[in-house]
Amino acid sequence: MSGNLATSVLIAQVVGSVGMFGVIWTIQLVHYPLMRAIPNDAFVAYEKQHTRLISFVVGPLMAVEGLCVLAVFFARPDGVPYWATLLGGILEAIAIGVTAFVSAPTHGRLEAGADPSLLNRLIATNWFRTAAWTGRGAIALFMLVAFLNA
Repeated sequence: MSGNLATSVLIAQVVGSVGMFGVIWTIQLVHYPLMRAIPNDAFVAYEKQHTRLISFVVGPLMAVEGLCVLAVFFARPDGVPYWATLLGGILEAIAIGVTAFVSAPTHGRLEAGADPSLLNRLIATNWFRTAAWTGRGAIALFMLVAFLNA
């Protein structure tokens, strides 16, 4: 992949990855810890609203990021090293895997009622997503710079 298409895909990847970097750090340091302060009688309604509304933020970012990860992996842009696309794919797989197999099911269980141990598990396991999306943001920026300098 070269030229304007590669530039567009790499910029879109940066938007998705850096966007998720910002979202996940906000969730990890602010949003999830504040869920501990939600009164038990309001927790279920709050959790349902959270899962519905956060989808409008993360859904488009994750979709753009995922499509771009696949595009740069299967049609590597000029100047972008293979290891960067591979590492980017691994980090994406970790972020999506933890989301699908740990975070989303935990949120589903929290919709049944406040459970401090489940919330603590959500916060602890979210560090894996936080690390993965931090790496994704860095690798996306690296790929864009590598391409522009090629």
